[in-house]
Amino acid sequence: MNGAHDMGGMHGLGPIDPEENEPVFHAEWERRAFAITLAMGAHGAWNLDMSRLAREKSDPAVYLGTSYYEHWLHGLEQLLIEHGFVTAEEIESREQEILGGAK
Repeated sequence: MNGAHDMGGMHGLGPIDPEENEPVFHAEWERRAFAITLAMGAHGAWNLDMSRLAREKSDPAVYLGTSYYEHWLHGLEQLLIEHGFVTAEEIESREQEILGGAK
């Protein structure tokens, strides 16, 4: 594949500036998105390859403009929808509840 997710290590994209003592998760939602993705895989709903593909097939502009765990969340949402666990409307409704209508 040659997509936005394959850009790591390419020349001309600027320096990598790692955060000193960076935590694994910056927010609780990141931990939850990661855990639910793994739990659903362990449940047998999908496997590691399907999970990775769901993250990597997001729109390149969206992929490049979002964080690592936003990729995980997007992939999780897509898999939950594809496998009939939730609808896109249910995700959107919950998102609106959490954000208080602001988006």
